[in-house]
Amino acid sequence: MFSSELLDILRVSFLSPLVLAFVVGIAATLVRSELEFPTPVLNAISIYLVFSIALQGGTELAEAGIGAVALPALAALAFVLYVPSVSYVTARRVIGLDIANAAAIAALYGSVSSVTFFAALALAERLGNPAEPFMPVMVSVMEWGILVALFIARWRLRRSERGSDTHIPLPEILIDTLRGRSVILLLGGLMIGVIIGEEGFRSIKPVFGDAFRGILTLFLLEMGMVAGRQLREFFKLGPRLLVFGIVLPVVNGVIGVLVGSLVGLSLGGSFVFGAIIASASYIDAPAAVRSALPQANPSIYLTSSLGITFPFNLLVGLPFYYAVAVWWHS
Repeated sequence: MFSSELLDILRVSFLSPLVLAFVVGIAATLVRSELEFPTPVLNAISIYLVFSIALQGGTELAEAGIGAVALPALAALAFVLYVPSVSYVTARRVIGLDIANAAAIAALYGSVSSVTFFAALALAERLGNPAEPFMPVMVSVMEWGILVALFIARWRLRRSERGSDTHIPLPEILIDTLRGRSVILLLGGLMIGVIIGEEGFRSIKPVFGDAFRGILTLFLLEMGMVAGRQLREFFKLGPRLLVFGIVLPVVNGVIGVLVGSLVGLSLGGSFVFGAIIASASYIDAPAAVRSALPQANPSIYLTSSLGITFPFNLLVGLPFYYAVAVWWHS
């Protein structure tokens, strides 16, 4: 019974337009196609996707009520401390990275991949177990994992240099993070959605609801091309980065699914919560890392998050986390 359910999950996941577009993007890179998206178009698509999901979540959050969000949000806060800390220690001991590069990886894994989140929402809905409407709140909470990773970096760098004048301005990093595109769009979209409610959202639904999956498919095509380019960097870094980029998300994802179930989330909600915990940022977190840790090597932390973890989660991780959720809830 369980094996047939797993086969159905894999079939739906691999044959979805999102995954197929991602695979086409990788293939386009491998054959050195001239296909590319202009930067302004990509920025517009990224803004649209984050704002759209926040708007939809806000309108449905108004129906669900704040009480339903409290316990899952507390669980997300616990993961804000757990994921960057474990990522940093693992990167130092398993990959053998220095403090700056280990903290950079911790910042990316402590944050969230919006595209992985969107893909998880779409998969849960397609399999007939949609997640709770307030899941964008969990994404905005998890963004604070960036600050935890940067605090670890400051603390360890100052200890290693034994009191030398090394200063990373945490107040400025905090302000920059709060002013970040994803945080503003998520919190602003949620607020607007709560205020206008389902009736107000109806007038903009054709743009921010009906067109969402089509635009997300285009974005996955671009992400496939970017991931294909980053995969080439793996051969310069060795198998330890591959092990890190796969094993850590799997462990985090399984824990996230189980914790999500324990705090009262549905099957679909616990699956999406696990996908959030298992994902790694490659858009907004790298900007904060470049500002605070310029000595960190982008080819290391971007290859890990974008070249390994992102495609693994999209192709294998999401079906696996969903299967764990099905097993746990049954």
